[in-house]
Amino acid sequence: MSTTQFKQWTLASTSGLDSLQLSKGTLPSVLGENEILVKFMAVSLNYRDWIILNGRNPFPIAKDVVPGSDGAGEVIRVGSQVSEFKPGDRVVTTFFQSHDSGPLSLEIIQSSLGALQDGPFREYGIYPQSGLIHAPPNLSWSESSTLSCAGLTAWNALSGLRTLQPGDTVLIQGTGGVSCFALQFARAAGATVIATTSSQVKAEHLKRLGATHILNYRDDPRWGETAKSLTANNIGVDIVIQIGGAGSIRQSLCAVRLEGVISLVGNLGFGDDGDSPATVAEISQRLATVKSIGVGHKESFREMNRFIETHQITPILDPRHFRLEDLKNAFQYMASPAL
Repeated sequence: MSTTQFKQWTLASTSGLDSLQLSKGTLPSVLGENEILVKFMAVSLNYRDWIILNGRNPFPIAKDVVPGSDGAGEVIRVGSQVSEFKPGDRVVTTFFQSHDSGPLSLEIIQSSLGALQDGPFREYGIYPQSGLIHAPPNLSWSESSTLSCAGLTAWNALSGLRTLQPGDTVLIQGTGGVSCFALQFARAAGATVIATTSSQVKAEHLKRLGATHILNYRDDPRWGETAKSLTANNIGVDIVIQIGGAGSIRQSLCAVRLEGVISLVGNLGFGDDGDSPATVAEISQRLATVKSIGVGHKESFREMNRFIETHQITPILDPRHFRLEDLKNAFQYMASPAL
């Protein structure tokens, strides 16, 4: 077993696609008592993986780290003290390997995959018992591989500060992975969804997913006020999933109700979408809670998976799939302006 080799990608630097190196790893003959050997069946790409590759991640990156934020696979072997998993189990990696519950810490942030800890862009990986979770039984390998980053971020953007209630109104921005997950979760919970996009094709996609109202932010620069007008008694939306650049926060503030929630997701730009960033005074006057979402912990992951199984939710996947060897092509496809 010690001589068994497998394919893996590593990051020699963070200077773009040329940083990616396809190499060989070697499986160990013995696992640590709390370690689990996983054979990866599917991985997904996230915008976070792209910014790491291009040197724009705000946190340290280990040299020759295996990239990737989330993946799904089969348990092959377990250490002597592993009790939660057994060979043959279908599992998903957790984004933060040491975040079981509670608030974030610097130590937890440093346990994120694809930065200081080896991610799943390889055929096999060894992870601690705390760094894996059972995949929902109703999902495929590919569907399961989208959960630990985009899925859990959307889940906590909706439920991290308040419990989403039937009859609530949620405003989402765009058609990225987090937005689509948030739309599906919100609709399954009985909420009304208002969505923004600039594309008629994507508007049709949002409608098929269950969005009640769709606003074209290019045609309607005051889309925040329009979103508010679509709520009962013009009270405003309960939760905003803020995906756009920081300049769009002003419109989100126009849309959100008093003491509503604006969940900031991703690496937001500043003033890059036609408006200047909102001021502290504007945020204070709205009496809204504005919170940056840091993915989520394993306890929330379990809650999300139960919700996914109960409501038979299936993640929305891009039709294109790539072999592990074609990772560079996958990155180029993800970065295409057409997406």
